[in-house]
This record gives sequence, C-alpha cells and structure tokens, in this order.
Amino acid sequence: MINGYTRVSKESEEKTLEETVQTVLAQIEAKKYDAELLELGVSKEHIRHYGFAFEGKI
Repeated sequence: MINGYTRVSKESEEKTLEETVQTVLAQIEAKKYDAELLELGVSKEHIRHYGFAFEGKI
C-alpha cells in the first residue's frame, strides 16, 4: 500500500478535496513510490495507491 497525504490550504491551487487527492495520486505515480516494491517482485495488481487530503489542524 502506497499512501500520500497532503493538507489543503487556502493558497492551494486545487479547489476541492477531490482535486487535491488526484494531485497526490499523480505525485505518487510521478515519483514512482512503488518502484522498490516492483523491484522486489510485487506485482502491480497487488499494489494499491491511496491519496488523502484533509483540512484543518493536524
């Protein structure tokens, strides 16, 4: 499981939490966070990417 988290701020380019999640998922793909798992022989079908966006305090 590959997770990406980001906090939504007023200065953010994204207008909705859904847009922010899509940005997080695109970053996971672009930075190839799953490369090490793939090198270890884990098949792509067994890797899940999850993006989380939140507002407010941490």
